[in-house]
Amino acid sequence: MLQFVFICNLSLPFVFLHLTMKLVYIREALMGKKKWIKSLAAGLVLMLLSTYFYTVNSSGLFYFVEGPLQDVLRKAKSVEERQPEDRIKIIKIDEKSLKAIGKFPWDRTTYAQLIEKLEQSGAAAIGIDVVLAEPSKNPADDKALADVLAKYQNVILPVQINYPSKQEQAGDLVPEKVDYPTSTLTTNRQQMAHINVFVDKDGKARKLPVGLPDENGSYIPAFSVALANLVLDDKEKVKRDDATGEWKRGSAVLPTNERNQVTTEFFTLPRQKVDAATGYEMLSFVDVLNSKNPLPLQGSIVLVGPFVTAMQDEYPTPISSVKMFGIEIHANMIQTLLESKFYKDMSKTAGIGLILLVSLLAIFLFERFRGKAALIIFIGMFLLYGGVWLTFYIAGSMFAPLVYPQFALVAIYIGSLVSHYLEERKERNRVTGIFGRFVSKSVVDELLQSGEDVKLGGSRKDISLIFVDIRGFTPMSERLEPEQVIQVLNEYLDVCTKAIFKFNGTLDKFIGDGVMAMFGAPIEYDNHPEMAVRAAIEMKSQANVLEQKLIEKYGIGVKFGLGINSGPAVVGNIGSEDLRLDYTAIGDTVNLSARLESNAKPGQILISEQTYERVKDLFVIESIGEIKVKGKEKPVAVYEVIGNL
Repeated sequence: MLQFVFICNLSLPFVFLHLTMKLVYIREALMGKKKWIKSLAAGLVLMLLSTYFYTVNSSGLFYFVEGPLQDVLRKAKSVEERQPEDRIKIIKIDEKSLKAIGKFPWDRTTYAQLIEKLEQSGAAAIGIDVVLAEPSKNPADDKALADVLAKYQNVILPVQINYPSKQEQAGDLVPEKVDYPTSTLTTNRQQMAHINVFVDKDGKARKLPVGLPDENGSYIPAFSVALANLVLDDKEKVKRDDATGEWKRGSAVLPTNERNQVTTEFFTLPRQKVDAATGYEMLSFVDVLNSKNPLPLQGSIVLVGPFVTAMQDEYPTPISSVKMFGIEIHANMIQTLLESKFYKDMSKTAGIGLILLVSLLAIFLFERFRGKAALIIFIGMFLLYGGVWLTFYIAGSMFAPLVYPQFALVAIYIGSLVSHYLEERKERNRVTGIFGRFVSKSVVDELLQSGEDVKLGGSRKDISLIFVDIRGFTPMSERLEPEQVIQVLNEYLDVCTKAIFKFNGTLDKFIGDGVMAMFGAPIEYDNHPEMAVRAAIEMKSQANVLEQKLIEKYGIGVKFGLGINSGPAVVGNIGSEDLRLDYTAIGDTVNLSARLESNAKPGQILISEQTYERVKDLFVIESIGEIKVKGKEKPVAVYEVIGNL
């Protein structure tokens, strides 16, 4: 009959524990409104952070990642795509010329003679990439060159614009000093162009300014622009629209940034020798100067400039680890202008739009999916956006932001992982807190750590059982109001529960005004009999305090009767796997513990011989002899716990 009571008196809390455990690991398809708003807010913060990094300066905060990634694509272009323009020729001021003509600087007559040679050979445009800002010591030398410049209007001399180390405002281009060709050579503004090369923060020359303002705010075209204009039709020339501030090649607007720079296409590698498919044709300065016959330069754009490291006119470029001489960079820029092949950076507005689109989609998807599904979505979005970025480049030579949308994607994904983890921890703590009121926290912890559903079945364990009953409860309930009865009962049961949990016991169930608890399950302890007895002593002590309060308040008090037994029992889940389960213990050990409790007098703690043998040296215990209990053929030895030693 007692076993039947155990099975039928299944604890309702375990029903909710079973259902809630499943909810910890299976998320509902649609989030609650409050939780969605929290996730959206966190995602928006990460999205705005990525947008800020993208707009913080002209290159973005992650320029050191974005730039090299763009460089990889530029290096991958085939030889056919890099076909150099055969009209562009380079006259090198190289070691051979320095040895033959002498140390730098050379007499101005040397340049005059070279220009004459080039003009006689039919050059369409000539650019001298040597700054001639100071008058020559010999006025006759300057006059010789000045006469040639006046005679041939297709010769361009360089202007060097010097800037302070720091501008007053970001984006300003206010020169500190402008080095024009000396006035003893020419005063023709049409034959002047700047040779400034701006490098990015990583020191590489990727862009060239097509025009820069002088000290009066008037724009000086780039060396490459001036030379390209000499061979372009009037309708195709590169000019600045003063009304809009835009630079145009004909009617097409050049994709310049706020510093009037365009991204340069590189058709040759640094110092690349000419062959059938690569390299601009290069001639040594001294060879041209000493040539007896006209050279095959008809209609060519000829650039004359330093081609030795000692003259410090070389820069790192995105296509090679070898530095490229300035004259080569100008040559590549000229071809870029002639062919109108420009890499374009996506506008900031469009770039921000992409970041927003990727971020919002990521927020929505990562909030709806988690685990493996979220990981697959993350990898898919990451690769898909890489494909979109590559498509922009291949189809339109446009560089869309790559790092910033993917930074937002990674940040939002990691944020969702952290958010889901914290939610699960919160839910886990909530479950532990709620059901810790009904069962020992150790039971909940064991179930949560296992990650398994609650299932039917049990195992044989050595445990100690306590049965507690309130003596005198029925007479008291007849004298008090129902609300008062419930209040008193709750106070007594609270005393029992706290004592059980204090000594690592498991509260099995409340049986009316009684309590059943076990020690040594589900977590096994070798000293479970000791803990059971100490819990019983704690209950008796606290019950005495509570009894005095009730006597003062209601004029009546009650006491506990307790029975403890130790031994083997089957411990596990009993009931319906799908509906109701009870974590309990069954067996003869349980029955005897209950019989001892029924024989205990008010305030008495009775223990069996099995428990006595394990705790006799730890407590003050007295034998009360043998008693006949229901279900046992022979009388059993019973002992009373008086207290602690």
